[in-house]
Amino acid sequence: MATQQKPKTVEQVKAQFRAKGLTVNQWAKDHGFPPTAVYQVLNGFSKGNYGQSHVIAVALGLKDGEAVAA
Repeated sequence: MATQQKPKTVEQVKAQFRAKGLTVNQWAKDHGFPPTAVYQVLNGFSKGNYGQSHVIAVALGLKDGEAVAA
């Protein structure tokens, strides 16, 4: 039986970036997302409920769900 991981908080994601020495901009480019869209999700301007922001939130570990490209 697969165990589900608890979604991370924004602070946990940011701390993970700092621990790895990784910028949000670099993570976005590595994963094929526009950096501004990633910043919007991390800073709460985009809730990550639909579309690209949802895919970003799932990729960051902020939400459970499937990252389905539309």
